[in-house]
Amino acid sequence: MSPGLTRTWEIGRVHHRESTDFQDVLIADTAHGVTLFCDDERQSAESTQLIYHEALFVPAALSARRRERVLVIGSSEGVVSELAIACGATLVDHVDIDDAAVRACAAHLPYGYTPQALAAAERGDGPVRVHYADGLKWVRGDGPRYDVIVVDLPDERPDDPGNQLNRLYERDFLDDCADRLTGGGVVVSQAGCATAWRDTTLRAAWDRFHDVFDEVRYVGSDEHEWSFLIGGADLADLDLATLPYRPVSIDADFLRARTVAPAALRNR
Repeated sequence: MSPGLTRTWEIGRVHHRESTDFQDVLIADTAHGVTLFCDDERQSAESTQLIYHEALFVPAALSARRRERVLVIGSSEGVVSELAIACGATLVDHVDIDDAAVRACAAHLPYGYTPQALAAAERGDGPVRVHYADGLKWVRGDGPRYDVIVVDLPDERPDDPGNQLNRLYERDFLDDCADRLTGGGVVVSQAGCATAWRDTTLRAAWDRFHDVFDEVRYVGSDEHEWSFLIGGADLADLDLATLPYRPVSIDADFLRARTVAPAALRNR
């Protein structure tokens, strides 16, 4: 997790194990329920996945002036696509480079896409459309504009500079995302962890977001270690009354308390 700090998971029944063209995927039982691991790092778990995905998407949806058109990059489980529709989106383009991982999640995770829902999204039959493509290429150049762009990837890997994930954490990628926004649109990205001994990637993401966007909003989960950053030109107030979806883990007090960045970021 960081120098001198290791996390070990006790694995029960293995539901799926596969080395795809991009990563090692493991779906297995843990103390947190059915759990998804990519390259031996926990990505989501049955007992906490909604806490994670609501913290990622709900404040971003509230920050956008509209939320009809949503682009999701990564997020292979499909939960964000479902949340976007629940929050009022009429079209979601879900772009993931790893088709094998997306299909494994649909087949074996008890949350997110079902195999039937994924098959419909692959056909473009409904408001969610799944595209197996490189997210960096998707946002580069001309194309549709979006009210909300969600970047939900495994952690940035500065110690592995050749890893293809790192391209989607660079400033050039954020610039391309910003160019694909509608007026009042926002980009939200998974940004690592605020814990003092493992916040290197969060600090780097904070600096990049401030280089690209006029306004930046921090969101930190109050039930786990996750941090997210929202960027845009004109962020809306965080008013849950404007949302047709009622979150399970987010309320008005959360939005007041958990959108204050840690001092280590505020003072940079």
